[in-house]
Amino acid sequence: MLPTSAIAALREKFPLITELMALQPLSWFNPAIAPAAEALNDVGLTAEDVADASARLARFAPYLAKAFPETQASGGIIESPVVPLPAMQAALGVTSGQLWLKQDSHLPISGSIKARGGIYEVLKHAEMLALDAGLLKAGDDYSLLVSDAVRAFFGQYAIAVGSTGNLGLSIGIMSARLGFRATVHMSADARQWKKDKLRSHGVTVVEYATDYSVAVEAGRRQAENNPSCHFVDDENSHDLFLGYAVAGQRLKAQFAANGVAVDAAHPLFVYLPCGVGGGPGGVAFGLKLAFGDAVHCVFVEPTHSPCMLLGVYTGLHDGISVQEIGIDNLTAADGLAVGRPSGFVGRAMQRLIDGYATVTDEELYRLLATLEQTQGLRLEPSAVAGFAGIAPVLAAPQYQQHLETATHLVWGTGGSMVPQEEMAAYVARGRALLAAGAA
Repeated sequence: MLPTSAIAALREKFPLITELMALQPLSWFNPAIAPAAEALNDVGLTAEDVADASARLARFAPYLAKAFPETQASGGIIESPVVPLPAMQAALGVTSGQLWLKQDSHLPISGSIKARGGIYEVLKHAEMLALDAGLLKAGDDYSLLVSDAVRAFFGQYAIAVGSTGNLGLSIGIMSARLGFRATVHMSADARQWKKDKLRSHGVTVVEYATDYSVAVEAGRRQAENNPSCHFVDDENSHDLFLGYAVAGQRLKAQFAANGVAVDAAHPLFVYLPCGVGGGPGGVAFGLKLAFGDAVHCVFVEPTHSPCMLLGVYTGLHDGISVQEIGIDNLTAADGLAVGRPSGFVGRAMQRLIDGYATVTDEELYRLLATLEQTQGLRLEPSAVAGFAGIAPVLAAPQYQQHLETATHLVWGTGGSMVPQEEMAAYVARGRALLAAGAA
């Protein structure tokens, strides 16, 4: 924690810090937002980079369809449905526009948004190794990678990652299936069932009693000491970012198929749960490439872990953590329990993200219970955070003109793999909080 005098100086310069320290839900809209045509240049990546990532995923589709039968129906393409939420919209009292859910909670293989970036980075690394070794050549059917000989080849190499849970699942499951020696360094926030699932796939899980940043640093050190080990850097990886960004054009096609217009007169508001920032940052980049200024992205974080808001608001990015201003980084939203944001994402996307909001753990439980009651959908606590961003947008003066014709899309980031008994406990707690509020 910073000295009292340093915190006082920060609070004087950045008044919102006082509200963050009080752990009360709040919102902040970015005064530095800029036209997409200008601000996309800040990122250092291009539409061509995203197209390259999309093409790589298409090349791997035959392999994925063979290695993971659950992807056969989609031809090996890892994608999630987008569904309307009329009953949830009514329960939230949203009377204008239309509310939708992007169900990354139900992505195949690892059941969360991390199946996009995490699996993509592992596949890119595997492709590079296989091409260099002559196991693959241009034009090959990548399903040939499903063989004992290829698994033995990849077994010479290791992959490591630090994670609160969902990224570890995607990296670990994909790496182990290919044959890599995978190690996931997991913080104290990680759920036991996620550790158990990884171990059932033959992944080495190293547990820490401390938070996410320590787990990431441990994974980084492992890779530095082993030239055959590839470290997946959740804080800075461009490959992760590009894997997430592929979602933009795919969502554009899904909305077109559903007759949903997105343009200046029909704005799209997308609400993304945010931890270290790689997942929501990459998705937002893809969305901005796909929809330009017609899309407005809002990041939502727990009141106990508002690291991206703190970093962008102060301009300090990864130079400050929530712990340094006395916030404990302890939240039921395990995937969002991050104290220090990605400096890469914060700087790259600082003129492309419209706003930020925070949400209490209690509200997360109420939201997941409401979603279950109204739509029969079950998401984990962190995955419903986006719903808390809607009310601030509806109240913001700058968005009033086209709210009647707006589309609101909550990005549901995980939950389909949560064990039934644990999910039932989440829902029960949410229902109890709803009942207490109604009493």
